[in-house]
Amino acid sequence: MLVEGVEARFGEARVRSGIELEFLSDNGGAFRAKDTHWLAKDLGIKPVHTPVCSPQSNGMAESFVNTFKRDYVSQMDRSSAEIVLLQMPAAFKHFNEIHPHSSLGYKSPSMFREELMRRAQIGAN
Repeated sequence: MLVEGVEARFGEARVRSGIELEFLSDNGGAFRAKDTHWLAKDLGIKPVHTPVCSPQSNGMAESFVNTFKRDYVSQMDRSSAEIVLLQMPAAFKHFNEIHPHSSLGYKSPSMFREELMRRAQIGAN
């Protein structure tokens, strides 16, 4: 699942020079497992865990959920769970590729990553 998530968001799962990716998770056993850490590191991802009882991390998660509910779920056909699930891939794609994020200078995550990659390539030359 981690490999699929990375590839869906960043393309082929491989180490990208000049860009450090972090896998932020809670302290659940599945995320603390050595196998999960080894897999993340093999993909060039740094495993990071939220501090116990972290208001800041909880706030980031709540912010995402509230934004997603406000901007996407409220506009969806919610007549059945199946219909909602069918709409989710397009909503996540829009959220990651088009939706402006204030914390990213009003760029989408994909636009922000492209800019980081360009800067890393310029710095390497």
